[in-house]
Amino acid sequence: MPVDVLVGLQWGDEGKGKIVDVLAPTYDVVARFQGGPNAGHTLTFDGIKHVLHQVPSGIFHPHIINVVGNGVVLDPFVFRQELQKLTDRGIDWAKNLYVSRKAQLILPSHRALDRINEEARGGSKIGSTLKGIGPTYQDKIGRTGLRVGDILLPDFQERYQEAVARHTQLAQFHGKELEIAEFEADFFSAVEFLRTLQLTDTEYLLNDLLKQGKNVLAEGAQGSMLDIDFGTYPYVTSSSTIVAGACTGLGIAPKHIEKVYGISKAYCTRVGSGPFPTELLDEVGEQIRQAGREFGSTTGRPRRCGWIDLPALRYSIMLNGVTEIHLMKADVLDEFDEIQICTHYRTADGQETDHLPDHGDLENLTPIYTSLPGWRTDLQAVTDPQALPTELKSYVQFLEQHLEVPVSIVSVGPDRVSTLHLN
Repeated sequence: MPVDVLVGLQWGDEGKGKIVDVLAPTYDVVARFQGGPNAGHTLTFDGIKHVLHQVPSGIFHPHIINVVGNGVVLDPFVFRQELQKLTDRGIDWAKNLYVSRKAQLILPSHRALDRINEEARGGSKIGSTLKGIGPTYQDKIGRTGLRVGDILLPDFQERYQEAVARHTQLAQFHGKELEIAEFEADFFSAVEFLRTLQLTDTEYLLNDLLKQGKNVLAEGAQGSMLDIDFGTYPYVTSSSTIVAGACTGLGIAPKHIEKVYGISKAYCTRVGSGPFPTELLDEVGEQIRQAGREFGSTTGRPRRCGWIDLPALRYSIMLNGVTEIHLMKADVLDEFDEIQICTHYRTADGQETDHLPDHGDLENLTPIYTSLPGWRTDLQAVTDPQALPTELKSYVQFLEQHLEVPVSIVSVGPDRVSTLHLN
């Protein structure tokens, strides 16, 4: 059976968690392949809002196997908190949650280094969530990191102290102290909890399940424009957020991949620093922010808002081989008389392009817009795709024509039921 992959096509926060939750009942396995607690996937059903950070979004379905893959960086303390919240809500996760022994551990010193590094950048801050993600991936690539499987070794405490010693030296380079003593007791308590979970070689687990005919939904975090290689570098995350990351982050071969679901908002948002060609720094941007409740589910930070950006979407679609688009939060644009769509950019020298240039040139782009009439309809009251307003159907057709990929889902509200399948 195949592996289908779900990825964000923008700068994250597209609504991937909701779509995983909607699609999950048709899958046997949901597997998270990268990122860490810097990602927040929000799911709303039965009138209750759930925010997941490291736990795969299929966890609310008892028949689904949920896998935290080797590409994830795992904070044991945050992970325990997440699972406790699920327990408090009556979710029995113990039997269907598996964690890769090869996933990297986020240590208290990683979080401290993250803050120190960001402060050292001064006015050139990346916009880090300060969750320790970057320093953990640095240790992974530097081959000095600790992995989940290491907590089962008799010398784990020694390995931990060696890591802290290295991090102390890095902090001292910036003239800082790590100041992690108050967090270590909670960390080691969470490590003890982590030892009780199903820690395994998930690459074998997943490939065995595929041989048994099980189908897998690979869940990505962040968005393609934050990819470490292809995003708006250096204002990116520290992992591969595109489809290729699913192979390395889960240990599955490319031949298994079939569908690629690309998730995009009907507009565009970004958190943190970095170029954002269609950003709106006026009352329209604020109207979108308030209507869409655009505040980070992990950090609470207000998101930067703007109109949808087709050159950036085309770039992400190309990189991921997207087979269908899921258009999220269309209801946020309910009150607009006109909807703007960026179809091209004008460069600093006056040239018109539909390509995404290198990050250095992104700062000097002027978006070229096409205006379409708004629908001025309460979309959350729509339950039948055929009843969608003509203006929204025209908007969707415009996107399909210019992106050359079908839009198969339109989301018209936060709840699980507010998800309209177009075909």
